[in-house]
Amino acid sequence: MKTHLNTLFVTTEGSYLAKEGDTVSIRLNRQTQTRLPFHNLDSIVCIGRISLSPQLMQAASQAGISISLLDERGRFRALIQGFTSGNVLLRREQYRAADNEERTFTLARSFVLGKLANCRTVLRRAIRDANELEPRVQTIERAAVRIKIAIESATTASDIHELRGIEGEAATKYFSAFNSLQTQFQDFFAFQKRSKRPPLDSINSLMSFIYTLLTHDVRSACESTGLDSAVGYLHRDRPGRPGLALDLMEEFRPWLADRLVFSLINRQQLNSSAFQTLENGAVVISPEARRIILTAWQQRKSEEIYHPFINEKITIGLLPLIQARLLARHLRGDLDLYPPFLWK
Repeated sequence: MKTHLNTLFVTTEGSYLAKEGDTVSIRLNRQTQTRLPFHNLDSIVCIGRISLSPQLMQAASQAGISISLLDERGRFRALIQGFTSGNVLLRREQYRAADNEERTFTLARSFVLGKLANCRTVLRRAIRDANELEPRVQTIERAAVRIKIAIESATTASDIHELRGIEGEAATKYFSAFNSLQTQFQDFFAFQKRSKRPPLDSINSLMSFIYTLLTHDVRSACESTGLDSAVGYLHRDRPGRPGLALDLMEEFRPWLADRLVFSLINRQQLNSSAFQTLENGAVVISPEARRIILTAWQQRKSEEIYHPFINEKITIGLLPLIQARLLARHLRGDLDLYPPFLWK
């Protein structure tokens, strides 16, 4: 439980990953740059034009190391992994729950309540850290109040359709406070609305990239626990979509992903030079900026946080695995309800 899950990010275009003994060898222009032992790795993420040897892919799969392939924009393209671990009985329970309307609704509500509670905490933290006389505080305060009302409504929602409507309206209120959460480069990083495929401005490009990193970690946590990452409850089945990973992500998005976005902006670690607009209007992140983001992401995951349910301190990088295991315990019948992680 105390072993931190390590992810190797490869971002240098033209790199070649090969197997050398029990290590991953990273080569550039036929020169070995570094070697990392398999036992130190949980996963590998390749961004852009990265090549891999068949021997490495086979060895990584046997060692339980997943390999995610992202394109230059950070969009997920493929996952390479071996046989799924875990008891087949767990997956059968997962599928039964997904086919049961009441169990699906109960789980979906847990995910939504976790997300909304953490959204409100993010906003309340921003109010606490800001000068009360600043005009932006009023905007944040209004959004926090509306989300509190949404939490109360979600608690009494009668079905999943009503729940999704409440979640969607609350998300709109949450996003309405985004510009007030920025203290630097407000004009360049101005947020209008969420755009994904492709992201049409710098802040959406940054959010999409970090959400992709989070998806990778949560998806890996699901698979390593023995859960099927494609079968979700709030996010229903769709070919190619990791529904369960997206469900579990909801409670992490506000305080882990979104706060990192604003931290990078407000600390002036990123500016206009980190982004480029393509002919089709898509905004992409430069290779240098990606390295800054990945470093900040790994540093954030190495920080410790107290988990109130298991009553101990763990690194943030382990949280997806802990939550996946708690979900597995609920599906097996060991827990009456799934307890989302609530950030304090």
